[in-house]
Amino acid sequence: MLLQDKVVVVSGVGPGLGRAIAVQSAKAGADVVLASRTESRLTEVAKEITELGRRAVVVPTDINDEAAAVHLVEAAQSAFGRVDTLVNNAFAIPPITDLADVDLDQVRAGFETNVLAALRLTRLFIPALDESNGSVVMINSAVLRHSRRTFGPYKMAKASLLALAQSLATELGPRGIRVNTIAPGYIWADNLKWYFNFLAEQRGITADEVYAETAKTIDLRKLPEPDEIADAVVFFASPMARAITGACLDVNGGEYHH
Repeated sequence: MLLQDKVVVVSGVGPGLGRAIAVQSAKAGADVVLASRTESRLTEVAKEITELGRRAVVVPTDINDEAAAVHLVEAAQSAFGRVDTLVNNAFAIPPITDLADVDLDQVRAGFETNVLAALRLTRLFIPALDESNGSVVMINSAVLRHSRRTFGPYKMAKASLLALAQSLATELGPRGIRVNTIAPGYIWADNLKWYFNFLAEQRGITADEVYAETAKTIDLRKLPEPDEIADAVVFFASPMARAITGACLDVNGGEYHH
């Protein structure tokens, strides 16, 4: 029960990693504030959390909207009177194309959600985190570790998010607030399963064969599942990481070493 009676706010709660972060936090003893644009999805996750014996508050939120972000902070404080950890999980994938060709307006839109919205939300939660000596966890990506073609716009946004986390760690450290980053690689959830099925059909092989080919490039020969990545978030939110800030932890099964 690493997060016993703590309050965790999770943005970008979807069926994959966002849900896993919320549920694993609840299993660790936390009450959870759930934020995303789709209320029906939040309600489903809230039901899972209450069945675990913890409390959950559903707050439909577009994090790119200032008023909605302010409402999220107010709702969290109204429900629980404190916030111990903010998990900036919401993201938007920028266009997957070469930097030489990409539409700059689409790059700006990616920065709005991936970087500026995370900064906005973190700044709004600083007073609450100040009171609790709390923490922030940024969800990043293994795109930090490679420079493959067409991933340039995505890497730009995520590299900026990492710089944001490190700078905030320096600024907020004297106030007792820790800021850390998780960088997952492959996440074996619905979106990736769909993609592997698509690749299998294109190539005339099975999805299991696509999985095996991919897993061969990873030290542990296994693609991490959402719960495994979420456990790293729980660690950063917990007292076990009380002396860690400004860190970026790769959770990728050994796909990349850093």
